[in-house]
Amino acid sequence: MIVVKLTRHLSVMLLILVAATSAASAQTAPAPAPAAAAEGAPAAFDQKRFEALRAEGFEALYSLEYEKARLRFKEIARLFPEHPAGPQFLAAGLWLKTLNESRRLQASLYNTEGFYKEKDDKPDAKMVAEFRELTRQAKALSEARLKRDPKDIEALYYLGATEGLKAAFGAMVERSWYSSLRNGGDAVDRHRAVIKLDPNYHDARITIGMYDYVTGSLPLPFKLAAAIGGVRGSKKKGLASIEQAAREARWAQDDAKVLLIALYKREKRYLDAYGVANELGAKYPRNYLFKMEAADALVTHAAEVRATDPAAAKKSEGEAFAIFESLVRGAEAKGGPRAPLDLVQYTYGEALFVAGEADRAAKAFLSSSTAPNAEASMVTRSKLRAAQALDVAGKREEAVTQYKAVLARPNLYDSHEDAKRGLKEPYKTPRKVADATADSDGDADATKTTQPN
Repeated sequence: MIVVKLTRHLSVMLLILVAATSAASAQTAPAPAPAAAAEGAPAAFDQKRFEALRAEGFEALYSLEYEKARLRFKEIARLFPEHPAGPQFLAAGLWLKTLNESRRLQASLYNTEGFYKEKDDKPDAKMVAEFRELTRQAKALSEARLKRDPKDIEALYYLGATEGLKAAFGAMVERSWYSSLRNGGDAVDRHRAVIKLDPNYHDARITIGMYDYVTGSLPLPFKLAAAIGGVRGSKKKGLASIEQAAREARWAQDDAKVLLIALYKREKRYLDAYGVANELGAKYPRNYLFKMEAADALVTHAAEVRATDPAAAKKSEGEAFAIFESLVRGAEAKGGPRAPLDLVQYTYGEALFVAGEADRAAKAFLSSSTAPNAEASMVTRSKLRAAQALDVAGKREEAVTQYKAVLARPNLYDSHEDAKRGLKEPYKTPRKVADATADSDGDADATKTTQPN
């Protein structure tokens, strides 16, 4: 159990770490030019064209327009066949598209222990084979350049980025935890070497900063054990490195900002998280995920200040709920991808639950489970959370119906274990949710669960 919990702790943080390297939004220097411009020799590296395609591709990727991004990255691979960027970008796009389609771009999923025990949720074999081939190509192209010049900083960066991407894919898609940790560690080593060669290559500081933050976040017994093995880190130093990258990196500023949303929440700097998410949401208006991250930060902030500043809490909740309502209506799509209703309603339900609105939360969860084209695992999670919210709302019979519905579905993320526990006794809310429910209802007894008849 201790090993499982440590793996969970490290993998959650390393998932964030390697996500930063997935885009490989590095400072791109021209590839080495041929010694002589002989007839038939390769054309000089077209830096302007490369950067235009890269910028268009990542603009599309951040806007959740995966096919548009794929076409731009494929063109990079065609025009620059000896550069690792093409296959590396294609692999990153494939990974992110897979996560989005399976509703795994929401950080809250990785806070559930069931995710780390899940073994039956197998990825598509064809997709896995394509990803592995793309990362194999990216690694081979990087290593070929490093063989010619061991101090090729760009090649070293892309090699680390590819290893980081493999780590992210292994953990978030294949759930291969230990190989993921190993690949993530290799990515850190590569990017440390990059900074040693060029201290101004600030894009690489994201990986190093996350490593420092991860090791600095370990529970004391594991931190001491890690120190014996030479592994040391500092949360403060790590966070500062990522903040520096958010300000000074050439291409990876937005990557760093995405990480800061998660880290600021972890540090209980919810308004800072909201500010960054809101900034990215304005820059990429088609990306509904940033809007949901902003709303989540507001709701969590409200939960923190409710006891000391109820007016501020109510204001934050109102703003958050308005964001969710606009996403439900599709008002924020602006010609881009419309947010999937199952994901929006589920996240809205979580926000309502945190705010103490158990009855409304149950309705949102149930709406998620019946949304058109709802993803299968999302339906299961939504029904389970609806049952728990109904318990808190005092609707035991309806809760039991939903627990039984969960048991009739495939067992994903330990849902059956949670449902069986819910059938034995009503779900009890965490302390903060319970306090919020009491404040919302004006009755502390409303948080108490009832025993089955």
